[in-house]
This record gives sequence, structure tokens and C-alpha cells, in this order.
Amino acid sequence: MQSSQLLAYAQRLQSIAQAGLTYAANAYDVERYSEIRDLSVKFLQELTDEPFEKIVRVFAYETGYQTPKVDIRAVLFRGKNEILLVKEKIDNNRWTLPGGWADIGYTPSEVAVKEVKEEAGLDAKAVRLLALLDKREHGHPPEPWYVYKIFIRCEVVGGELIHDTTETGGAQWFGKEEALKLDLSTARVTADQLKLLFPFATNPDLPVICD
Repeated sequence: MQSSQLLAYAQRLQSIAQAGLTYAANAYDVERYSEIRDLSVKFLQELTDEPFEKIVRVFAYETGYQTPKVDIRAVLFRGKNEILLVKEKIDNNRWTLPGGWADIGYTPSEVAVKEVKEEAGLDAKAVRLLALLDKREHGHPPEPWYVYKIFIRCEVVGGELIHDTTETGGAQWFGKEEALKLDLSTARVTADQLKLLFPFATNPDLPVICD
């Protein structure tokens, strides 16, 4: 059995355990669902590169019915063949689209605009949704959490590129061919996803891509 399928089973066990703990009616159910959660964490640690302590910390303090985490990426084009990418310090300065986890209290568009400012120094406005993807379906490295990815087109309205922040070590415009040859932070964006997005540079009215 492929590791990706085993990871999907482990994530599903984690989801069932958390839902069970949320709605458990007696101590016996709590004990059993807690055991299932502990086993799922051990499976997740074996199948990913995340440390056991981090997996426990993320899952043990989460309550309520479990839903996917949300990763938001800003897509900015310059002309018809250039896209903005930033270097992700936490991933050895590999390149990615500006973005990160969705923040409580912010709309998806607000998150995209905020990330562009924080990671690239540019003032931007959100224009439209380009894609809503299930991360599991797009060749990313395995990770414990189940993630939906939102790609939002933004336009530059001011500011200047900055090349060093607490999270990023550079920001630069790349043509399509050059971008696809970069050492990408594949936990955040893949070359195939860039290929999906580039057509919006020349045809901004294309339909939203949705898994």
C-alpha cells in the first residue's frame, strides 16, 4: 500500500477520534476515542517528517469537529508572463507564492493582501479567486494535517519589493519558464500549480479551478 494512502487513513482516524471526543457521551467513549487519537498521531509521525511533539501539540489542543486547515496564496502577475515569488526562509530559501495559513478574524482576501505586504513589501488589492484545491491531490510532500489551498489573484497598487523579512529572504518577478525551473518550496506550491495559474495572466476571466 502506498504511503499516501496510509497517510489518508491516519488523517481519517484522527478526524474520527476528534469528532468522537467532541460528542462522546460517557467516560468509556472518551477513553476509547483518546486511544484512537494517540494511535493516529503515532501513525502520522511515522508517515511524515513532522516531529512527534509538534503533531501532538497541534492536534491535542484542537477541539470541536475537525475540518481541513486552509492555506492561502496570493498570485500576482506583471504583464502577461511574470509572476511574483518569494524565498521561504523556513524551507532553505526555496521559492513560493506569498501566503500562509488563514488567520482567524481575516477574510481570505485580507489574508492574501496582508501576506503580500509582509513577505514582499508590496501594497496589493485582491481581485478574484483563481483556484480552490485539495492539497492531497497535487503532489505535495506528506504532512499530518489535511489542507485546502486557496489561490487569490491580487494586483499591485503601491509599495516596493523588499528582500529580507522575518519569513522571507527575497522577492522577485519570474517569467514562466524561469519560474518552473526554480527550486520550489513544494510544501507550499508545486510547478504543476504554477502551470495551472499562468494562463490567468493572459486570460483573467478563465473559470475558477476547483477540485
